[in-house]
Amino acid sequence: MTKTIAVLGGTGNEGPGLARQWAKSGQYKVILGSRQAEKAERVAAELNEQLGQPLLTGMANEDAAKAADICVLTVPYSAQGPTLTQLRDVLQGKILIDVTVPLKPPKVSHVNVPPGGSAGQEAQAILGEGVRVVSAFQNVGAAHLSDDSEHIDCDVLVCGDDKEAKAEAIALAEACGMRGIDAGPLQNAVVIEGLTAVLIGINIRHKVKASGIKITGI
Repeated sequence: MTKTIAVLGGTGNEGPGLARQWAKSGQYKVILGSRQAEKAERVAAELNEQLGQPLLTGMANEDAAKAADICVLTVPYSAQGPTLTQLRDVLQGKILIDVTVPLKPPKVSHVNVPPGGSAGQEAQAILGEGVRVVSAFQNVGAAHLSDDSEHIDCDVLVCGDDKEAKAEAIALAEACGMRGIDAGPLQNAVVIEGLTAVLIGINIRHKVKASGIKITGI
């Protein structure tokens, strides 16, 4: 059976690109979520126009989460806590892939370690044991996700405490044309999230849009 993915808070920078890649793959049903259903519907329609097919639907975050097998959170760090608190009940029993990076403006190229250790660990603390949280996709630039090529030249590092949930995230990376790599338990997310700030600094200094991560030797 085809699984349904809900990209929650999916109308910002990262969400539309991930949703587009998964819809394009034909392997998943994809719902775009937003605080406002109208905004989600508008962005989904724009993506469908790009793809030339009605592959995505837009819904309010809560409705999108209810309808999905796997949820992917793509909101700024400032919105992570409030969003997950609001959706806590509807996310129970599901996998949540957290793409949040705890950047601290204005110095977004400086690593910021949040009070809970990492955004992924904070998500797990908010949601409780009934939700299997995986941290992934933080190091993939939005410019890559708008690419129509079959392969994206980035690896996706996946952290989590549940093997099955991590396997689902790795499969989602492969559906985007990337390699997913098991990077250990959820507490390792602090390193993966911190790499995003490092990459932002590399982009600035080298005047590029989307530096990324590749793991050698595998």
